[in-house]
Amino acid sequence: MNKTHVLAAGCLALMLAGAGRAHAQASSPTPAPVGPTLEVAPPQTMPSDEQSYRRETIFGLNFNTQGGLIGGVNVRVSRTLDERWLRFWSLEGVSFKNPKEESVSNPYTGGTYKRFKSNYAFALRPSIGIQRILFRKAADAGVQVNGLLSAGPTLGLLMPYYISYDYTAYKNNAFGSSDMIVDEAYDPVAHPEHANENFIYDRAPLFSGIAQTKIVPGVHLRGGLSFEYGRYRDAVAGAEVGFLLEAYTKRLLMLNPPAPADPNSLNRQFFPSVYLTLYIGHRS
Repeated sequence: MNKTHVLAAGCLALMLAGAGRAHAQASSPTPAPVGPTLEVAPPQTMPSDEQSYRRETIFGLNFNTQGGLIGGVNVRVSRTLDERWLRFWSLEGVSFKNPKEESVSNPYTGGTYKRFKSNYAFALRPSIGIQRILFRKAADAGVQVNGLLSAGPTLGLLMPYYISYDYTAYKNNAFGSSDMIVDEAYDPVAHPEHANENFIYDRAPLFSGIAQTKIVPGVHLRGGLSFEYGRYRDAVAGAEVGFLLEAYTKRLLMLNPPAPADPNSLNRQFFPSVYLTLYIGHRS
């Protein structure tokens, strides 16, 4: 073999060796980078509006078909059960007005009183109930609609209606500056003023007969819808409308006319009503 053949064989061997090393490097896995690495945390889910509070307290002003211009006041405290349901307790105090009440003015003194009125009537209504969110408002705007159902006992309060009676004018048939005027319970049946109304000087202060208040137990059932407004998660404002059914163990004696009128025809034991409550409150 001549020198040319030897050189050619050597070059071929070097080429084959270089190709083998390149193939080995290409097939080997890429080594992991050496040094500290930065881990990116997964995005956090912002808490929803229904998860942002657990307790709700509201205070309301009540208007109803059994009361006067303003029916009463109430307070309600709710706790969330889940995203749609809440449990609450409430306490409401309202007054009743008999639609047959007649206001009378004394032409000599200018005083006024309710003819044949025997008692003021009030009701305290502690209750427990549930609330369901029917349509949820956006976090910072909109209107939320809730359905409510509650029930509980009722304490009917009958407070005697007091008048200021001028006994001196009754005896002398004339008013004077030194007359004896007495605040006492108005009894249209036994009182002499049912035939001498002009000697009723005026009605007495509202709570004159509070010490003689009588309790009449009862029960009530309420159902309603509330429409909640508000721009902030921790503030509550809105209106609630609904119906209330109430029954007592006996008639609430508010009017007691003398014979031949029948008090049972003027006083009731069952009180269905429609109500509107305007409320404000807060969440925590």
